[in-house]
Amino acid sequence: MRFTVSQSSLAEALAIVMKGIAGTSTLPILSGVLIRAAEGVLEFQTSNLTISIRHRVAAHVEEEGQIVLPCKMLSNITKTLPDAPVTFAGEDRQVTLTCEKSSFRLNTLAAEDFPEFPAFALERSVELPADVLTDMVMRVYRVTSTDKNRPVLTGVYMTVENNTIRLVATDSYRLAVCDTQVETSSLEGSFELNVPSNVFYDALSITGGAGQVLVGSTDTQVVFQAGNTTYVARRIEGTYPNYKQLIPPACATTVKLDVDTFSAALKRVAVIAQNNSAVRFEIDAEAGTMSLSAISSDQDAAQETFDVEAEGASGTIAFNYHYIFGCLNAVGHQQELTLELQSYQQAGVFKSYGKINYLYLVMPVRV
Repeated sequence: MRFTVSQSSLAEALAIVMKGIAGTSTLPILSGVLIRAAEGVLEFQTSNLTISIRHRVAAHVEEEGQIVLPCKMLSNITKTLPDAPVTFAGEDRQVTLTCEKSSFRLNTLAAEDFPEFPAFALERSVELPADVLTDMVMRVYRVTSTDKNRPVLTGVYMTVENNTIRLVATDSYRLAVCDTQVETSSLEGSFELNVPSNVFYDALSITGGAGQVLVGSTDTQVVFQAGNTTYVARRIEGTYPNYKQLIPPACATTVKLDVDTFSAALKRVAVIAQNNSAVRFEIDAEAGTMSLSAISSDQDAAQETFDVEAEGASGTIAFNYHYIFGCLNAVGHQQELTLELQSYQQAGVFKSYGKINYLYLVMPVRV
């Protein structure tokens, strides 16, 4: 086997498929990358038996064949090489890699032991804008549960219907929902899928700036295809809980918050709340103010008051400030955030509207 590929293409391909190698495994083959050279194309594959990634690049193939090399080592070597053609020549379980004046000899693994790339026939699929879907995933994936005893909550629940994409995530203490309008001409009817949160994040992080990403499903798999990359993983089985019934149908208090002002005040008060994550929100609707306060385990105290637009009943509620920062990080550069309360004993609902609409429900804590 002999082929030549540019250093930049090789580095990009290895960065993409790197997410598919097994972190810890008793099978050395799962730490390797399969490189198959044929008809002017290099195909890179990795697998950890749960997810499989395939990426293709153009190359000058003089002699067809396939090899398996340690993926991390090959990636580290490639990063140090100059931006020049890299030639691979393989023979007798060894491969020689040359680039300008650099040369490496690496032992290969048995290609016949490498797992077959999963075959799939998509039952449903939809093509969506990659940048929009990535933005939405970034807003919700951290809210998923880490409790392996409730696997259905470890995923991001996606629905696409009537040109509306909606992503939902919850860990039982908070709920994040975001939606937006897009053109989905490739979809007939509705589409729903529960995707492991790390899979969704990783799959979209390796789309390589592709304009569109195809998301598809089979009985047991979720498939992402973007450009020359295919990512296959196991989907989460089971019925996602009816999250809509958690959202209060009405509210008794509404508070409009300037995101920058609110975030800065919370950061200052949270310094005292380090060992006690509860921060009190005292809303005075008549005065049009909100006060944030916290008391540490050593009885240190902090309080800050700022102006807001408030309507409805006044009162006090407390939240875990870590969860509130999660909301603020998701909202990003949007300037206005609305807090809605049905009562001061029930969950608070933060909402923001824009190209992507965002709802963040968080349970109160006792103080």
